[in-house]
Amino acid sequence: MFGIVKKTENLKGGAMEFGTENARGLLNRLGSPDGGLKIIHIAGTNGKGSVAEYVSRILVAAGKKTGTFTSPQVLGFYDQFKINCEQVKKRLFGKYLTKAYKKAEGCTSFEVVTAAALYCFFKEGCEYAVVECGMGGLYDATNAVLKKEIALISSVGLEHTAYLGNTIREICRHKAGIIRDCPAVVSALQPPEAAEYFKETGAAFADKPIEALTPVGGLRRFKYGGREFKIQMAGSAQMYDAALAIEGARLLGIDENSISEGVSKARLAGRLQFFRKNGRTFIVDGCHNPSGFEPLKEALETFDPEDTTVVFGCLSDKDIDGCLSKIGGLAARAYAVKPPGPRAMDGDKILSSCKRHFGAAYAADSVKDALDKSSGTTVVCGSFTLVKEAVKWIGKR
Repeated sequence: MFGIVKKTENLKGGAMEFGTENARGLLNRLGSPDGGLKIIHIAGTNGKGSVAEYVSRILVAAGKKTGTFTSPQVLGFYDQFKINCEQVKKRLFGKYLTKAYKKAEGCTSFEVVTAAALYCFFKEGCEYAVVECGMGGLYDATNAVLKKEIALISSVGLEHTAYLGNTIREICRHKAGIIRDCPAVVSALQPPEAAEYFKETGAAFADKPIEALTPVGGLRRFKYGGREFKIQMAGSAQMYDAALAIEGARLLGIDENSISEGVSKARLAGRLQFFRKNGRTFIVDGCHNPSGFEPLKEALETFDPEDTTVVFGCLSDKDIDGCLSKIGGLAARAYAVKPPGPRAMDGDKILSSCKRHFGAAYAADSVKDALDKSSGTTVVCGSFTLVKEAVKWIGKR
């Protein structure tokens, strides 16, 4: 199936385009599979993947056959497509991707992948489709769907400013674009400007009182609105992401036992993920904007900075100094890595920023090169492409 994936990735030279017309046209040519699905649409700056995972686990716990489409890929192309929280078989998804590709007619790769995911979920008998926005929301290909059961919006911050705008309100306009003839719930974890904007839309908020409780074993506990829940994923923001999913599930009429079971089973690769290998701790996190670095900052504050190394790289449209300012001083040294791909930030610029925020900084040819040279607690962050390489390296140790 490698051939069809490569062909799809090369559509329009991998260009990004915004607007829903092409995606809608492709879905129509595929027989409008989205019309046969109950769609939960998720937008936001941080936490979209977590919310998608929580919601999907809840629906599966309730006995609902559920397809989940998230992006970007973390460990591999096919990890973006799941049915009942299990990755769709490569050969099976390749069949649907091939059909979508043949009817593309001027579409971008993301538009084709989006259509293929919905086509796959419909043909495989899913009742629900949990769909994460690619960028923004208003003009995102995922917003081409005919109808939705509910729209969920996670925490919002400045991101993709070249495309979405330079202010929180401008970015909120794009995120709120997924609210179309459906109820909407917004995370309570918002800057004041975002909270004000979303209140103007009439959306509900997942804003019942949240109380963190003492972790037990591998699970963390918290109370939301007086009811106790258990989760596996690390970081204080996870309570808010889970609360958003909980409120969304309640609007869908899901029973409380399934909600509790679902949130307790949720887990994600590449988001504040910890590994212990040969007496060392490795942390991988695909965080790529300043607010997304907050949970990583909380985690690093529990480690000795003198024994901590950061491996960092990012794409050209990221606020690199805003990101690194969150963890500067929490590691003694950093390795700057230019991610693969045309959107990567210049390697010299990455290195210069690392030098501003860490006591020592060095250029590395790759994640492997950086990890080979690293010591102590080692953190890989800034881009999911780096996370993918890091997990492979760690897995061989």
